[in-house]
Amino acid sequence: AASAIARPPGANQVRRRAAGNAVQKANSARAAGAGGSSGTMLKLYTDDSPGLIVDPYVVMILSIVFIFSIFFLHLAAKVVKYFTK
Repeated sequence: AASAIARPPGANQVRRRAAGNAVQKANSARAAGAGGSSGTMLKLYTDDSPGLIVDPYVVMILSIVFIFSIFFLHLAAKVVKYFTK
């Protein structure tokens, strides 16, 4: 038992549902979640929403172009610094 993992207090307790008078959930967008999230907000992060579809090849090319642009700006700054001494 010396190598047992420490568990927080109450980890072994079993939760029970309230019997009888269960509270009904409202069907409004405000009651959907904490802070009033709505179905349209959730739809932005699911596969069901139509969105911008970009080919992985295009993403890879754009990433490489971005890296080379940063590299070019770094070299350009070195050249400008050299000639302005």
